Amino acid sequence: MKVTAATQALEASGIDFEVTEHGPVRSLEEAAEARGLNPGAILKTLVVRRGEDDFLFVLVPGDREISWPKLRALLGVSRLSMPDKDVAFAVTGYERGTITPFGSSTAWPVIADALLVQRQGPVSIGAGAHGLAATVAPEQLVEVLGAQVADVTEPLTAR
Repeated sequence: MKVTAATQALEASGIDFEVTEHGPVRSLEEAAEARGLNPGAILKTLVVRRGEDDFLFVLVPGDREISWPKLRALLGVSRLSMPDKDVAFAVTGYERGTITPFGSSTAWPVIADALLVQRQGPVSIGAGAHGLAATVAPEQLVEVLGAQVADVTEPLTAR
């Protein structure tokens, strides 16, 4: 198994997990196939800027996207943004496509979409490197991350 800050943090957390290593993937469907899960079980970890030096992680099922109105209402703010790749790296220690709360350079708060804990079966979260993921039970994931569970997503819109 490739060792990253994320896999070390997963080990230290005591959570039950299984690491999947795979080659490059170009889509959600390819990632799901490589990990043996359905697309909704693949979690995207998004970094959201709440304010100056104030960020948080949002765990979003692969087949969904952030609902900005819902997230703003939950946080009681009128404005949120996504940092650019350089800022995201600076505040997490991970490059885009590898970001995870596990082993992040700063332990930002985590919000997990409510659908995450309603899913039957495991979910897959990035493990700190391209082509590296950890399959975990959603309830354990929420517990070890101290995540706030809330309805903060909506179905993906056609692009």
